[in-house]
Amino acid sequence: MGYAEDLSRFEDLASRYIPRREDWTPSEEAVFGPPDPYRVPKDEADRMRYRAVKHQFERHYRLNRMYHDFCREAKVSPEEIRGLDDLDKVPLIPSEFFKDCPPGKDFALWLGNVYTGELPRIKVGGRSPSHDQVIDSFNSAGMAVCYSSGTGGRHTFMPRDMRCFLTNEYAMAKGVISMFFPHWNPQMRGYLLLPHPFKTNLFAGRLGTIFFDIMRDVNVAVDRKVDTELIRLSMSEGHGLKGRAFKYIAKRKSERTVQDIITWIERNQREGHEMALVGAPFLVHSVIERLKQEGRTFDLGERGCVLTGGGWKVHESKRMPEAEFRRDVEEFLGIPPDQCIDLYGMVEANGWMTQCPEGHHLHIPHSYMHTMVLDDEYRPVGYGETGRLAFLDGSMGSYPGFIITSDRVRMLERCPVCDRPGPVLEPGVTRVAGKESRGCAEEVRRMVSSDMRRGAR
Repeated sequence: MGYAEDLSRFEDLASRYIPRREDWTPSEEAVFGPPDPYRVPKDEADRMRYRAVKHQFERHYRLNRMYHDFCREAKVSPEEIRGLDDLDKVPLIPSEFFKDCPPGKDFALWLGNVYTGELPRIKVGGRSPSHDQVIDSFNSAGMAVCYSSGTGGRHTFMPRDMRCFLTNEYAMAKGVISMFFPHWNPQMRGYLLLPHPFKTNLFAGRLGTIFFDIMRDVNVAVDRKVDTELIRLSMSEGHGLKGRAFKYIAKRKSERTVQDIITWIERNQREGHEMALVGAPFLVHSVIERLKQEGRTFDLGERGCVLTGGGWKVHESKRMPEAEFRRDVEEFLGIPPDQCIDLYGMVEANGWMTQCPEGHHLHIPHSYMHTMVLDDEYRPVGYGETGRLAFLDGSMGSYPGFIITSDRVRMLERCPVCDRPGPVLEPGVTRVAGKESRGCAEEVRRMVSSDMRRGAR
């Protein structure tokens, strides 16, 4: 089957994710129009990206009072954005803003003020509801409020409507399938190394719902309810009876999870199925460590794929180099490096940067994501310079997706290895000095991890 036919099957499968063509704005045109988000010619991508970002900037300026006041303070209005070079003028919101939210019913008001447009009717019960109770109230009314990165004790909370959330899922899946082609098909079996998508509002967990559509059978590593309280316990140092009990249970569950994954690989290899391990690299690393201890290997070859995302810490003080990880995947699982790629995304954005199999650089979907690198004074720097990542998300309609992150990156004008047009990030995204480790994989690592070598003794 050819590339166009395979994408056609994906379009049919994901039809519920795509709005009707007559309802498309420049944002939908930029996301759903290109057949491959990483092969849009530069001139076409520039045109689409400008129109998408301009469209969203005008919307948020007009409909979001908080952002309107912020822009007035910065003395920037939509009339000043007349071309691609003017996009750097769009006022940026620090990602830390989305962590500074109040408790109780004030949290509901905070979400309503961040959101752009008219909210559905939402009823929040109780005098002092928890964050989880407020989120459940919003989501019961048809929203998709998610959170992430509570590693420093403060979660990032983002209020999306379902149309925006489905756009996010679609963008991620389309990018993954484009990069893995022809090694991805709807008949493959998958193991999500993440919380169960239908039992959490953790961003990475919720996003996993689309894998139930683009793979035949899906197993899940963390098959229990995951809320902010569970994550708080997982991030604690185990102080107190409740914290120590959680650490003990997590240690036992992590050992069982690793064995379950190995058993799942054995069964699917025996039955001749294609397989994909998707999610936290820590769990793949733990599987490989167990295989090393037992002196075992698999030879999955082209029947296996590994898609990682969310962070590269494998123990409290150890970050695994990605090249070393791919070598271990090839040696112990038999999966070649071009079928082991990483995905980089943020709870604040709909844009997903996916590694190319040829060089493992992170490709930016430049038809709707305008990406910048800022110096310490928050001024844009040129290609090849290292600094703080910022972006304008032309697909984000639920809140102003114009964000300064705390991630440190180096951006190149195009990939030095493959022939895809458009800018890329070098592998190895890190945090700005002084910022806590970020990413859903870090939360999963702490949630299910223990020292595997100690646990095996």
